[in-house]
Amino acid sequence: MTLWTHSDDDAATINERMVLDIVRRRRRIMRSAISPLTNLTQPSVHRIIDTLLERGLLQLGDSIIHGRGKPSPALELRPSAQYSIGVSVNTDSLSFCLCDFRCQLLHEETLDIALDDRARALMALKSRVRQALQSTSTPTSALVGIGFAMAGYLVGEKRMFNAPEPLQDWSLVDLKLELETLFDLDVWTENNATTGAIGESILGAGLQYPTFGYLSFNYGFGAGIIINGQPLVGAFGNAGEISRIYTREEHPSRPALGELIKRLNARGIDIQRISDLRQHFDADWPGVREWVTEVGPCLNRAIDALRAVIDPAAIVFGGELPAALGALLLQVPSTRQPPRYGQEAAMPRLLLSQIHNDPAVVGAALMPLKARYFA
Repeated sequence: MTLWTHSDDDAATINERMVLDIVRRRRRIMRSAISPLTNLTQPSVHRIIDTLLERGLLQLGDSIIHGRGKPSPALELRPSAQYSIGVSVNTDSLSFCLCDFRCQLLHEETLDIALDDRARALMALKSRVRQALQSTSTPTSALVGIGFAMAGYLVGEKRMFNAPEPLQDWSLVDLKLELETLFDLDVWTENNATTGAIGESILGAGLQYPTFGYLSFNYGFGAGIIINGQPLVGAFGNAGEISRIYTREEHPSRPALGELIKRLNARGIDIQRISDLRQHFDADWPGVREWVTEVGPCLNRAIDALRAVIDPAAIVFGGELPAALGALLLQVPSTRQPPRYGQEAAMPRLLLSQIHNDPAVVGAALMPLKARYFA
C-alpha cells in the first residue's frame, strides 16, 4: 500500500531556487532587498516572489523597519510547506530526523537496535518514522523525500556503499532501491562525511564560508568538500575519501575515533561505542593526549591536502567528534612552509562544527530540500 507520494512537478525552477535560497540564508528579508542579490530584473524577481507566495513556499512575516519609509512585511520560508526525512547509519547506531522547509529540526531519534540484521533494522526504522510523523502532525503528502547517509565509499553505477566491517550487512546492496520500495519516496544517498558537510553548509560554517573542507571524525576518518555552497562528490561519488592518502601502515595513526577507542580500552577505559565516546568523553582519560600527539602528523597531512587541492576558507572538524577532543585537536601545531619574499600563503580557519545534533543525519535530511528547492 502506498504510504506517501510526492510529485516532481512541485520542484522549483532555477530562478525560484535562487530566490528561495536567498530567503533561506537571510531568514527574513524585504522584497526590495532580494533583486540586488540576483542577476534578474526587479519585475522578474517580484513575479517569482508572487508565484512562491501563491504556492505557499514563502509567507509574509512581521514588518521590517527600513529607513524613514513605511515598514515592509518580511519574506520568510513557510516552514510547513515541505518536509524531509534524514537517515544516518553509523557503525554502532541508526538515527533519523525530520526537518521542515526552514531546515529546522522537528524530530531526531536514535534507534536502540542491532545493525547486524539490515531488514529488521529497516522495518524498525519505518515504524518509528511513521510514529514521528504522527506525533509531529506532519502531513505525508508534503514529504519531499529521504536523504540517507552511511560511512564507506560508493561503488558501481548504483552507488552502493562499501562500508566498514561493523556494517557488512549494509554493504554492496542497493540501499536506495530498498528505501524507495519501503517508504515509497524518492531517496538521495551520500557518504556521511558529505552529508555532514551539507548540513554544515546550510546551518553552520557555510553561512560564512561558501568554500570549506569538512573533516568527519567517526569510526573511521573522512572528509566532505563544499565549493561555492555546493557539495563536491567527484566522478564516482567518493570525493573526500581522505584516508586514501595514508599507507596501510599509517592507518592506525590516522585520527579515526575507532582507533582512539582501542587505545582507551588498552588503558582500562571501558568505551565500546562511538556514541558512548561522544557522550562521556573526558580529556583527562589516560592515553587521550598521547593519541592526539600520535595522530597530529596525519591530521596535518589531511589539512594540507585540502589546502592544496580546494584552497578552502575554513576547515571544519565535525562528524561524531566530542567537542573537548576537538579542542585538543585544534591545538595540534599546523604545518608551516617558509614564507616566500616575507609572505606566507593564506591559511584556512580551523574550527569546530557548531551543529550539536548528529551532523550526518541533519545533512541527510537537507539533501532532498536542497535538491528540489534551494540553489
